[in-house]
Amino acid sequence: MPLTTSRAQAITKPVPSSRVVTKPIPQAQAEDPRKFQIGQIRRRFKPRERKSEDGGTILEFDLKPSDPDFPFEMTALACLLVVPQGYPEESPSLRIRNSDIPRGFTINVERGFDGLVEARTKSMTLLALMGALDKNLEAFLSEKKAETIKLVANADKRHLENLPVRAVNPEAVSSTSKGKAVQTPKPVQAPRPAPVYYSKVQKEEAQAKRNSETRQLEARLGRLPLYKRSGDGIAYTLPIEPRKRGELPVPLRSIKTIVLFVPLLYPLQNCRITLEGVKPEDAKATEAAFEERAKREKETTLMGHVNFMAQNMHVLAKTPLKVPVADKPVVQEPEPVEAVEAEEAPVVAGVVDEERSHIFHIPRPPEWAIEGEAESEESDGSDYSYDSEDFEGGPTDEEGEGEQETLEFLDTTERGTALSFPFLEIYGIELLETTVLNLTIKCERCRDTADITGLRNGVKKTESCRKCATVLGVTFRRDLIHTNAIRAGFLDLEGCVPVDMLPSTFLPTCSTCSEPFPAPGIVAHAANTITINCRHCHASMTLKLTAPKFLRITSAAMPASGPRRKRDMLHLHPGEALPLNGRCTHCAKSYRWFRFSCCNKVYACDRCHDEKEEHPNERAERMVCGWCSREQAFRKEDCRFCGRGLVRKRGGGFWEGGKGTRDKAAMSRKDPRKYKRRGGGALAKKKD
Repeated sequence: MPLTTSRAQAITKPVPSSRVVTKPIPQAQAEDPRKFQIGQIRRRFKPRERKSEDGGTILEFDLKPSDPDFPFEMTALACLLVVPQGYPEESPSLRIRNSDIPRGFTINVERGFDGLVEARTKSMTLLALMGALDKNLEAFLSEKKAETIKLVANADKRHLENLPVRAVNPEAVSSTSKGKAVQTPKPVQAPRPAPVYYSKVQKEEAQAKRNSETRQLEARLGRLPLYKRSGDGIAYTLPIEPRKRGELPVPLRSIKTIVLFVPLLYPLQNCRITLEGVKPEDAKATEAAFEERAKREKETTLMGHVNFMAQNMHVLAKTPLKVPVADKPVVQEPEPVEAVEAEEAPVVAGVVDEERSHIFHIPRPPEWAIEGEAESEESDGSDYSYDSEDFEGGPTDEEGEGEQETLEFLDTTERGTALSFPFLEIYGIELLETTVLNLTIKCERCRDTADITGLRNGVKKTESCRKCATVLGVTFRRDLIHTNAIRAGFLDLEGCVPVDMLPSTFLPTCSTCSEPFPAPGIVAHAANTITINCRHCHASMTLKLTAPKFLRITSAAMPASGPRRKRDMLHLHPGEALPLNGRCTHCAKSYRWFRFSCCNKVYACDRCHDEKEEHPNERAERMVCGWCSREQAFRKEDCRFCGRGLVRKRGGGFWEGGKGTRDKAAMSRKDPRKYKRRGGGALAKKKD
């Protein structure tokens, strides 16, 4: 009988429930589940306990997020867990005590915990509830901030109505006493907006659309180097290249990535963005404009929002912020109450209370009046003003502020580490400024390298070492480069030393018309020649940068320090050989280094690049000879300058004076040494 194969299951009938083995329940939990589960919380979180008035247990502890990619700057969640006396029949409650989290977001977390309690099973313990809260914490904090109302106590001032007024203008008292008394209007509180609820069908449709658009986003941008996705799928770090970077505000020109937040209920809830590497006050206008457009364009996909952001970032950045206008409360106009006219009595000017006739109120002189107040109030004094600055012809405050903004102070004090280009070549350039400097630095403690970018004149930038967490600080003080000066500026370093210069931004000035190149300038790096035309007179400008030189400037009066370590020769010195002639542990027959086009950094081979960098390598178009340390275009076999071979060829089957093969089995039969006998042996002894 032939053997037939089928994909059907061998057991088609369902297993009876009597044969299903349930998970065993500990005896302590079966006897007293409340005591057992509180004991689990004690062992896990070490809480502070106290009893409530109704006999329940209050546990205070800190819940640290277990997600290593947690996007919010929060070390721990201060939890106050209330376990009632009738637990598990009665539900527990949670209260968040973090003072650094706005109350609206803590309400979202508390409501999320209540939802977990309602959806729990009978076997779910308090510890399992806290684990579910930890897992969904990022989703709860990413929701829209819940609206809150601040209650202000209304002080009872009825006992002050009959007291005499002391600090009131006499003219105002006399005018109101003869007229009608007006009651203070009472504002009516605006109704609170009702919460929005979505049906199950709406949530399912939103989930399907969200999955489709996030898959499209990952397919388009998932292979880019700076792409990153959070563990819960809410935050996406996306690389962005603005179409008109030169028209962006100066603080936004160095932007490389944005973070796109896609809520779990998208598109029922709108997506939003944050700009990375930019101060919050500088990015506020762009983020608000994007959020407004996301509210209007409900049908646009996530990829459409990202493309619009890249094409129109310069427009969104210049969108004026809407000043939030407080809603004017509805005022109930009180009915005027006629005041009882008292018998007219002689009133003394400046006297408020007749019982205290010795107290006089003298009106202040008109020159003491505040601007704006003097226009509304009338005074009997003479109107005159005197300004020493206007009289002497001095500058006003507005002119002084304008001059301070236009002038930029260049600190060229010779201290720190000087950055210069010894073999710089400039043609048609009158002046060259370094606007944005990017460096590779090395930690003085653990010798690990790191990249620090976006260095501007006079702005200190700090980074943390990835290996030893030492704070590395760099301050760049710019200097001007021209035909008689090759120094680009000075570096004030803390805990690090410079290693190499990455592609940086320079701003040239034409020598023909003295007009600067439009911002942001040109990007150049070592061993790179750039030729551009002036945008004003169209004259040609050529810039050829060479290997930078870092010179540490010290004082002769400084005391001699202890023995120094041997200085690492990491810079390129033309005419000298590279360390190990350019070889590495991976490629022992390669005598050169490669400058990879993906990051413009120098490594011995592609495997050395992948060990140090976090992005995939790209083809190297330039190389450095291991014999003479000269950088040049890529060549297969020999150096362009010294002519020496860069790759050691595999030895042939010949003796080659002892440098070739010595194995007679592998030796070519054309080599006479293949069949020659070795010297010595029994035959040599007989001859003796």
